[in-house]
Amino acid sequence: MTEAATTIVGSYLSPYVRKVLVCLELKRVAYRIDPIVPFYGGDEFAGISPLRRVPVLIDDAVTVSDSSVICEYLDERYPEPRLFPQEPAQRARARWLEEFADTRMGEVIIWRLFNQLVIRRFVWGEKPDEAILAKARDEEFPAILDYLEREAPAAGFLFGNVAVADIALAAFFRNAAFVKYAIDSTKWPQTAAYVGRVLDLESFRRLRPFEELLLRTPITKHRAALIEAGAPVSEETVGTEVPRRAP
Repeated sequence: MTEAATTIVGSYLSPYVRKVLVCLELKRVAYRIDPIVPFYGGDEFAGISPLRRVPVLIDDAVTVSDSSVICEYLDERYPEPRLFPQEPAQRARARWLEEFADTRMGEVIIWRLFNQLVIRRFVWGEKPDEAILAKARDEEFPAILDYLEREAPAAGFLFGNVAVADIALAAFFRNAAFVKYAIDSTKWPQTAAYVGRVLDLESFRRLRPFEELLLRTPITKHRAALIEAGAPVSEETVGTEVPRRAP
């Protein structure tokens, strides 16, 4: 591991944070995590993340938010192993697939499914909107899988070695699994096998105990539970005890 003092602000349960942490693990960059749920970020959090989103990376050179920007920065600062293809056409396709994950998959898996079944319940004490859930389950999630079935490689990863695009796509299926949505391998066999290969990487598996711990822990106790479990938690936090809605 490198000795650079890198802090990541954001919860292990966020697919965007997960993407960045997997990149750090693959590149063997030591880091600390301030494991806040973004709704629990205070004024200091708003100062480093004006959109009140996670992750945020803070190191000896820069403070920057947005997972895609962070991953590209990490690939430039710590070039081994390379996590973006070098050939221009492949690099463009990799960026597109990462964007598809962050936008369309984020919209459906996080804001339709995970938000309705987890965030609304445990952050705001609200019931899920059944119409939103039904549309996501019956139309939107299958459409994502139909697209990925055409794009997923029959073996290995998208561009030979594992890349940020692989990490970004697979990261969202962890959140789908948290709310009991799995890939039907009889309908989407290539996607199911591909996502399984990516999620079986050691860099993903190292994060699972902390993710699973947080799923069974009240949000206000996340930090203490992670410290007790040996997670690399930062000494200071930009979190608060009371949630606020993002703009």
